[in-house]
Amino acid sequence: MNRAVFLVRRPPGPPPRSRYYAAMRLVLAASLAAVCLMTFASAEQAARSIDLVARARAIHRQAPLIDGHNDYPWALREHDPARDLSTLDMRQPQPAIMTDIARLKAGGVGGQFWSVYVPVDLQGQAAVTATLEQIDIVHRMMRKYPDTFELALTADDVERIFRQGRIASLIGMEGGHCIDNSLADLRMFHRLGARYMTLTHASNTPWADSATDTPKSGGLAPFGEEVVREMNWLGMLVDLSHVSPETMDDALRVTQAPVIFSHSSSRAVNDHPRNVPDSVLQQLPKNGGVIMVTFVPGFISPEVRAWSDQQTAEQDRVKALHPGDAAAVKAGVDAWTAAHPAPHASVSQVADHIDHIRQVAGIDHIGLGGDFDGITQVIPGLDNVSTYPNLTAELLRRGYSDGDVKKIIGGNILRVMREVEKVSKRLQSERGPSTAVFHAPTSASR
Repeated sequence: MNRAVFLVRRPPGPPPRSRYYAAMRLVLAASLAAVCLMTFASAEQAARSIDLVARARAIHRQAPLIDGHNDYPWALREHDPARDLSTLDMRQPQPAIMTDIARLKAGGVGGQFWSVYVPVDLQGQAAVTATLEQIDIVHRMMRKYPDTFELALTADDVERIFRQGRIASLIGMEGGHCIDNSLADLRMFHRLGARYMTLTHASNTPWADSATDTPKSGGLAPFGEEVVREMNWLGMLVDLSHVSPETMDDALRVTQAPVIFSHSSSRAVNDHPRNVPDSVLQQLPKNGGVIMVTFVPGFISPEVRAWSDQQTAEQDRVKALHPGDAAAVKAGVDAWTAAHPAPHASVSQVADHIDHIRQVAGIDHIGLGGDFDGITQVIPGLDNVSTYPNLTAELLRRGYSDGDVKKIIGGNILRVMREVEKVSKRLQSERGPSTAVFHAPTSASR
């Protein structure tokens, strides 16, 4: 058998091994170029982020950032029932809480509504007394730190104090149970400096339904309408955080002045009962009010809200297994929590709420209400009062103008305050103060 021999001519060029190395060199060169481009892009992105934060800080120096809700007075009470300011001395770093003077200044805070919250399990005269004690904390803060804080009663006060390099301090009452159904108490709290009152907290009052309780009045009872009218006369901001959508609608129908939501976010973005539905947001342009977007993780993130609901369900399950055994319940919930780590909300998600409210209500109806020291979970990057520039930088990154940002951080709430003051002046010129002193509703029905 003859074997044919075929000669295969090698094409011109380097030998196969050389071609392999040449190809590898091209691949490596391309990979290196890609890494360099990615590194350059990352460095450019990091530099841009730094530039945006610097721009945010500059804006905060130009216009007051006015936060709608900070619970430092209650944090002090929890740490020291005697309410001694030296216990949480704000001149010193206070890592156990979210607020101190250094961090307020780092955050560019120019105005702060200090919440004089008392829990709903305090009712009647006990609630009135506790609210007086909380107001006393704010007044003592002004005396202890006069180089940093000054009590503000008007929008002009806020701007003057900000120009002087100090933090304008306002008082916000959280929960209508604080007045014990008494317009006289409401008027005296206003005289002590309270400039808003949240109509309810976690539970209904006899005259207004809460967002987190079983409805009783279907919104505002007649005395609740009287409370709103008296607040208009006094020049006190009507705060609709914590109230039911029906109460929101009734208050918007009754009020002659703009309302606020001192620490709430958008229900369309995250369906939490403490957030505000679009049907209410759509009424803000006509009313002129402001929703002050909060940083509560469960109000911001649907994932955090779902996790919280699951944790609550587990707590209810363990309670049923161990009735009356608080230690066993705590151990069970702690074990579940360790096995199911909580997700985190983000700065970007807070900006998503702002984007949505801007779309529905408009840029003139947005503010900020962090709820610092009133929350047990925080958002990374928005975890204390020094971090506001991170949110401002995110808004700038999304294309918000400096003017837009100035409205959100404080301009809008100042406009609302001025309009509320204007309505008060008109009403006081038309009629004298209410003659009503006390009202004890026997029924919350209309």
